[in-house]
Amino acid sequence: MIQHQLIVRVREMCAADDRLDAALMYGSFAAGEGDEHSDVEFWLFFRPERYGTVDPAAWCAAVAPVNLVLRNEFGTHVALFPGPVRGEFHFARTDDIPSVADWPARSAAVDRMLLVDRLGLLRPVLESLPARPALPAGPGEIADLCGRFANWLVLALHVTARGERLRARDALAHAARHLLWMARLAEDSTAHWLTPSRAAEAELPARTVAAVATGDPAELWREGRRHWRTLLARHGGVEPTALFAELDARTAR
Repeated sequence: MIQHQLIVRVREMCAADDRLDAALMYGSFAAGEGDEHSDVEFWLFFRPERYGTVDPAAWCAAVAPVNLVLRNEFGTHVALFPGPVRGEFHFARTDDIPSVADWPARSAAVDRMLLVDRLGLLRPVLESLPARPALPAGPGEIADLCGRFANWLVLALHVTARGERLRARDALAHAARHLLWMARLAEDSTAHWLTPSRAAEAELPARTVAAVATGDPAELWREGRRHWRTLLARHGGVEPTALFAELDARTAR
């Protein structure tokens, strides 16, 4: 796979670039789940006094020929290598390393993530992260998660009635993502919690997958109601019966 070649080349460049103090790989390949459809993803930490000499587009182009290098809406540089294969590169400073401690989890073994750590600053921060993200627990957190699903679904129903179909699709996408989180909790299938759609076809009930795939509000509500009640029975809490009745009526066929 070209991705393996790209990873090897990034390792070589990190080792050779004396401006760089630390680097890590994250994502599917760090977790041992990468395939021919996966991205390659890196954080690169440069010395503050040398950071201004780094040209992100040129750095990415030195990894391998690129069709395009862009900066996405989150400030991350993305290289589209031939294939096309996506490479995500976060160009940061050494003094940004402590911010890694704010990540929800590392999701891979430290030795698989660590590429360079010349000052010994990155390893302890990675080791301080939990291997898995914290999951909602207890009635309050479960109520918040399920309530967010209902919030997006109600918005989608209203803007659909107004005729704003594109806005409705956006709201339904948010509702679907929260439904996947609800389903993962209800089904005890939380391995891919941070990206709940990953491997959902293999890990979640077919009817949940079908509801999300179609984006039909009625199907999303039926699956959401089912998982919501499962979570209430397991964790406690009070069912919002008036809301349930209204959504039942609103999505009835």
